[in-house]
Amino acid sequence: MNRQFSLLYLTAAKCPPPEMIYIAGRAGYQYVSLRTIAMGLPGELNFGLSRNAELLNHTMQALADTGVKLLDIECARIDEGTDLQRYQPEMEVAARLGAKAVTANVWTNDRHYNVEMFAQLCAQAKCFGLQVNLEFVTWSAIKDIREAVALIDAAGADNAAIAVDTLHLHRSRCRPEELENLPLRLFGSLHLCDAPGGIPTTVEGLIHTGRAERLYLGEGGIDVASIVRHAPPGMICAIEIPHLERVDVIGSAEHAHRALETAKSYLQANGL
Repeated sequence: MNRQFSLLYLTAAKCPPPEMIYIAGRAGYQYVSLRTIAMGLPGELNFGLSRNAELLNHTMQALADTGVKLLDIECARIDEGTDLQRYQPEMEVAARLGAKAVTANVWTNDRHYNVEMFAQLCAQAKCFGLQVNLEFVTWSAIKDIREAVALIDAAGADNAAIAVDTLHLHRSRCRPEELENLPLRLFGSLHLCDAPGGIPTTVEGLIHTGRAERLYLGEGGIDVASIVRHAPPGMICAIEIPHLERVDVIGSAEHAHRALETAKSYLQANGL
């Protein structure tokens, strides 16, 4: 199968958007997935485009030079006291650049608040022709695919879908076969990585792998092949493989290249 791939932010998190786009183009990715909405994490760089005209211009030039397309942006975070209006300028810019979606996740346990805020976020994104891909994260308030479906159903938004990440699907103990029960309209994006098969018992352990030490496909114990096999054919595969130690040794460009080549080899070896 002639699959298309997107270089996802965490794989090259130290790189500003223009550099990441050029890296993606040289490595053979067709898309990039940028984090233009900072999450406020320790050490995180702010690559917002809406208030940085120079960075936006360089990003637009990089897209034009490489032919790489912007698949989506992240991350519209729903937390206590979240001001959804601050996401609007980045959504507007993303839409101008051709993005299809914005990724969101949820960090409070107030269900009524979450439903209301998610519905508002989807309505806001719809104004710019964007889909909202809700990512369940094993250390967030929405921890598995069933909780993600329930939130989308409760919000009643017709432009909401789910970001299926192989790490979080495995570590939430969902079976790949469960993807067959997911309506086609709810498949938003597919994030690929590998990791050790064992599931950490602490939040700190979950976070460490998720943000700093994921593996190339085939190196770990996640049955990535089964997950991809049960997802709709032809989905763009977003490569999300943060590995801080590797990047320090070989650099972001080489890491992004190896991440793509190992993914292609793994999928081909599994008839995917």
